[in-house]
Amino acid sequence: MTDLVLFWHRRDLRLSDNRGLAAARDRTPQVVGVFCLDPGILQGEDMAPARVAYLIGCLGVLQQRYAQAGGQLLILQGNPGQRIPALARALGANAVYWNRDVEPYSRRRDRAVAAALKEAGIEFRTTFWDQLLHAPGDIKTGAGDPYTVYTPFWRNWIKQDKPAPLPAPPGLQPLTSKQLAAANQAGCMELPRTEDLGFSWSGGFPVEPGELAAQERLQEFCQSDQAIGAYAEQRNFPFVDGTSRLSAALKFGAVGIRTVWAAAAAAYQRSRSDEARGHVQTWQQELAWREFYQQVLYFFPELADGPYRPQWRDFPWVNNEDHFVAWCEGRTGYPIVDAAMRQLNQTGWMHNRCRMIVASFLTKDLIINWQWGEKYFMQHLVDGDLAANNGGWQWSASSGMDPKPLRIFNPASQAQKFDPEAEYIRQWVPELRSLDTSYLVTGKIPAPERERAGYPAPIVDHKIQQALFKDKYKGQKI
Repeated sequence: MTDLVLFWHRRDLRLSDNRGLAAARDRTPQVVGVFCLDPGILQGEDMAPARVAYLIGCLGVLQQRYAQAGGQLLILQGNPGQRIPALARALGANAVYWNRDVEPYSRRRDRAVAAALKEAGIEFRTTFWDQLLHAPGDIKTGAGDPYTVYTPFWRNWIKQDKPAPLPAPPGLQPLTSKQLAAANQAGCMELPRTEDLGFSWSGGFPVEPGELAAQERLQEFCQSDQAIGAYAEQRNFPFVDGTSRLSAALKFGAVGIRTVWAAAAAAYQRSRSDEARGHVQTWQQELAWREFYQQVLYFFPELADGPYRPQWRDFPWVNNEDHFVAWCEGRTGYPIVDAAMRQLNQTGWMHNRCRMIVASFLTKDLIINWQWGEKYFMQHLVDGDLAANNGGWQWSASSGMDPKPLRIFNPASQAQKFDPEAEYIRQWVPELRSLDTSYLVTGKIPAPERERAGYPAPIVDHKIQQALFKDKYKGQKI
C-alpha cells in the first residue's frame, strides 16, 4: 500500500474548484485522476453524439491540465464496479475519492463501486457535493421537507451563504514507470476518439470543450454589460447571443458551480443600478432552477421514469407517430417550431425559449406524450442533463411540480414576440428566407408561396388542438 489516492472523475472534468479532488490533494500529493468510459451510459439509447464528442474534448483538456500540474489522468473503459477497484488494487491505492451525483443510475453505480472497494479493503470517500452550491437537504421547508415548488425554494436558497471557489491542486506527483505498467495491466488505455466509441459529430459546440474554454466564456459573459448586464431582456430572443452558453460545461463540470456563482456575484456587486442588478439576479435565478431540479430528482428519483402528478400517468395522449416524426425533423409547418428543431438536429443545442415552444407544441398541440420529446432531446442535446431536461419537459407538459399546471404556448404569438423580424426562422428554415416576415411569424403562409418553397402545410390547427387538449385535461380532473 502506498500514499496514492485515486480520484474518480465523472461530471467534474476540471482541476480547479473541484471539492473531491481538493480533499484528495489535501491528503497527499500522490493523486491520480481516472475517468471510466461507462458502457452503461455510452451504450444507452439516450446518448447523443454531440455529448460524447464534448466529453472526449473535455477529457483531452483534462489530461493536459493534469500533465501541467505534474500528474496524470488515466482512462478506463468498462463497468466501473469492476474497473475502478481493479485499478486501485493494481496501483496499491490507499483510497478512492469521488464527488456525489443526484441521478438514479449514478447512485446505483456508486453503491456498486463502494461495495467492491469495501470488499477489497480499500478506503473510499464520497461525501463531496461538488455540482451543487447546496447539498440536497440543506435547503428545506419549515417542516423539514424538500421543496417541490421553485419560488419558495429560490427565496430560501438565495438567502444562504454560498461557498467560495477552490484553487486547482498544486504539485501533483506522476506515476512511476512501474505504476504506469501496473495501470496498463489493469486496462488503462489511450483516450479514444469519438469515432472509436461508435459516434460521429461535426456540428460544433456552443462553447469549446474543457476547463479553460469554459472559464474564458464565463468571464466574457459576466464582465459584459451586453451579456449578463442585459440578460433579463436578451435571453428570450433566440437570434440574439444573449445567454451564457455554459450549459454543457455545467453538465460535465468543465467549470465549477462555485466559480460560476462567484463570477455572477462579482457582476452583481459591479452593477450601478437596480435595473443592472436585476439582470444579474435573473441569471442567478436560472442557476437556482438548475439546483432545484437536481435536488428534486435526488429526493424524487421516480421522476426519471414518469410524471410527478399521478393523474398524468394514464393521460389519453394521441401519440400520432407521423406527427412525431414531423416534429423531430422540423417539418410541422409551424416556422418557429421547425427552426428550433432544425437548430437542435444540426448543432446539438437549442435556445431555451425555443425548448419551451417546441415542448408545448409537442404536448399541447400534437398531444404526444412528453416522454417522447424528453428522450429525443437527450438523444441530441450536447448539454443533455437528466434533471434539467426532465424538469423542463414536465414543466411544459404540466405534469410536474408547478402550482399553475396548465400552460399552453401559441407558436405564432411566441414568434411574433421573440423573433419579430423572423431572423431566427430565416436562419434555420432557409427555404423561407425570401418570404414576408408577417408570413413567417404568424405561420400563415399562402399555399402558392409554401408550395414554391417546398415547405409543408401545418400538420395540425393550433386552435382546434388547444380545445381538444383542454377537453382531455378536464376529463382527467387534473
